[in-house]
Parts: sequence; structure tokens; C-alpha cells
Amino acid sequence: MVGMRGISAPYIYVCTRMRVRKAKLLPKEEYMRMLNMSLAEITRFIGETEYKQEIDELGTTFRGIDLIEVALSWNLAKEYQKIQEITPGNLKEFTRAYLRRWDIQNVLTILRGKTQGVKSGKIKEILVPAGSLDSTVLDRLLSEDNTERIIDALKGNRIYPVLAREYPLARESGSFSRMENELYKQFYAEIIAEAESGIKGGHLFLEFIRLDIDIKNLKTLFRLRADTFEEDAREMYIPGGALLVTDFSFMNTIKDQGEFIDSLKVKYRQKLLISLLDEMKSEKTIHDVEVRLTRVQLEQMERMSKRNPISIHPILIYLEKKKYEVFNLRALARGKESKLPSEKIAEYLVM
Repeated sequence: MVGMRGISAPYIYVCTRMRVRKAKLLPKEEYMRMLNMSLAEITRFIGETEYKQEIDELGTTFRGIDLIEVALSWNLAKEYQKIQEITPGNLKEFTRAYLRRWDIQNVLTILRGKTQGVKSGKIKEILVPAGSLDSTVLDRLLSEDNTERIIDALKGNRIYPVLAREYPLARESGSFSRMENELYKQFYAEIIAEAESGIKGGHLFLEFIRLDIDIKNLKTLFRLRADTFEEDAREMYIPGGALLVTDFSFMNTIKDQGEFIDSLKVKYRQKLLISLLDEMKSEKTIHDVEVRLTRVQLEQMERMSKRNPISIHPILIYLEKKKYEVFNLRALARGKESKLPSEKIAEYLVM
């Protein structure tokens, strides 16, 4: 069966379902309400939303912050898995490729947790088996005694060569940041190659990937400025976006904030991003910068989705907004658990 302009009905169906799902995400007003709630009240509130099944199922085993952590992770993983099941054709291939980023996040979470002596059960609470590494594989990694065995257990997986190459330096330095960056470089190089392989709809997928890389490189540049990073910044650069490696390296040497912002504006064409960069001429905290850049990215993705309503864009914007809903709920719960003031918690929310 074929729908409008020769587009198959399954494509129309899944993109429509994504818009329906996105409409059910929590609006800003609900987060503002939760800022005035206790942790117990937040748990009850979440239990009346799309997370009800997980809260009910896990409520006999977990309590308080642990219940919220596990329920959110379960819900996000199940939702992502369900979307992969219902997504047809090339859209499924793009979705699966993009969700492989969770392999990086999950493995790094396990490695960092094991290095810091965190119990396997606590690490598992925040894993999201949405990539190629399912819950069975992640459980097996968690059961390993040390980080070397975890990496060995990943032989055959596409991320193994980078892990094997970078781990000795990470162990020696006590930091996983370079290894993380190398894993993302490989991830983006692979999905750019997939998008450019001639597969139908690849150009739209590529548009989204390039935006993602641009935002990631911008966040890195601002972070390097905040850390007064004097060394060669090129190893932190991810190819594929608007900035060339020479631009990236040069901008990291600019001391004056106004000159730095003006140099960035020359390289980017999105009006939303240029407007935001103007606001950043006055110094902002790195956290404020990152939250603002994320908001602009989501807004730009929303525009892409409206321009291309039957494409990979409606799926990707939902995946991202769902991720940030979980991020926000987790930040609220953790903030309340730590007895942070509401205005401080609000700074961490992406709304």
C-alpha cells in the first residue's frame, strides 16, 4: 500500500506515531510544578504518567531515588526498543545506527563505575540497553571482576578496537575523556559513511548528524575555554560538521570572548545558533552554555521535522526529547534527594 506522493503507508504511520508520542511528553509547566514537590510526591506524580507500568512493577523491589532511577531507565530502553520494532525499511536502519551511541554511554558507565568501586546493581540502574549491546550482554559485562576483562569481553564488537587502543592510557591518566572522544569520533565516522552510502533518505539523516556534531564541537570548545586548555585541542575535535579541524584549533587559541564568538558566527548559518552565540558574548557558566546549546539543537531538530514530516527527522526528534525527559526527571529526583534548592535544580533542566 502506498500513501501520498508514493510514500509507503508504514512510513506515514510511524512518523505519525512519533508525533503522537512526542505530544505526550511532559510540558515545561509540569517540571515547574515538580520543583515544588518532595521526592515522594515526584515519585507519585511520575507513577501517574507514561512511567506508571515501571513504577508499579518495580515499587515492591525499590524505594525512593532507586525506584525512580530504575523505572526511568527501564522505560527509556523499552520505548527505544519498541520504536526500532515498529520502524520500517531505511528508517529502521538509520534509527538503529543512531541508537548505537548508547553502546558507548553504557560501556563507559560500566567502566567508570567499576573503576570507582560502585556496586554492579547501582551501575545497572542507569544503563539503557538501546543500542546493539542488549541487557544480556550488559549484565555479562557487569559480572566481570575488572575493567580489562570487561574490554576483553567486547571483542568482536565495533567499539572494541578503540577501547583496546585507548584503555591503557585512560588507566594511566585516570581519565576516560580521551577514550570517550575517540569512541564518538568512530561512531560519527561510521554513521556519516552509512548516510552517504546512497541509501534513500540518507541526506536527511546526514543533516541531523552534522547538526549533532556541530553542537558537540561547540560544547567542547566552550568547555576547553572554561578549563583554560593550553594543549593542542585537535584531538578533541570531531570531523563532519561545519568547523574544519584548523578552525577548531585556531578558535581554541582566541582569548577574547567577543572575538571568539564572532569567529564562530562566521562558520554557522543557523539563525537560532547565531542568535544564541550573540547572547554568549557575556561570559556564561559552562553548564549554562551546554544547556542553551542543547535547547537550540532541539529547536533546530523540531524545524527539520516540520520541514520533512515523513522522514527520519520526526523519529530522531522524539528519541532526543524522550531522552531529555528522562534526563530532567532524573535531575529533579537527584536534586531533591540531595536537598538542593529548587532554583538550582531548575538550572539543570532542558525545557
